[in-house]
Amino acid sequence: MSLPRPRVLSDVGALKALAHPLRQELLTRLRRHGPATSADLAAEFQEDRGGTSYHLRQLARFGFIEEDTSLSAGRRKYWRAVPQDVRLPRSPTDPETAAAAEELGRQWLADADRDLSAYLRHRETFGEHAAAAMHSFGGTTLTAEELLRFGEEYIAFLSRWHRDPDQASPGSRHVSVVFHAFPTPERGDAS
Repeated sequence: MSLPRPRVLSDVGALKALAHPLRQELLTRLRRHGPATSADLAAEFQEDRGGTSYHLRQLARFGFIEEDTSLSAGRRKYWRAVPQDVRLPRSPTDPETAAAAEELGRQWLADADRDLSAYLRHRETFGEHAAAAMHSFGGTTLTAEELLRFGEEYIAFLSRWHRDPDQASPGSRHVSVVFHAFPTPERGDAS
């Protein structure tokens, strides 16, 4: 199942909604492990049930999650992540949008770094998945147009491998894939 067309978060309201740390955790949980109720998530994250429900409604309001009507019954509402290719705007002109996008980008990078560090500290516990994991560092020389195409081809490739948690094969587990493609600063530019 491939992801739908890219969703560039240029709306400051959507950016701010997603930048809330608990909402990031709730969305990540739903993406990695599938549908859950607000009560389940409140217990899992040791949060107030009413507050958790509010945060889920905010994520739904901006289209990041939706009710899973196949599991919901009566007042017991299940939420699931909406599969999508979510991207930050490349060059927002509005200062508020730029600040919200920068904050969300920092959160994504910190989350990726935290997950990678935790994996590396405990990789012996991941069995055959650790043996299959790959770490690579490389680079190339590209024009701006080639860099755009390179990024789109990478996302298209990753999209071909996308599976919802409830459709995963036995023995599957969530796999984090972190990708950065940017102009390499010269030595003096990094300070």
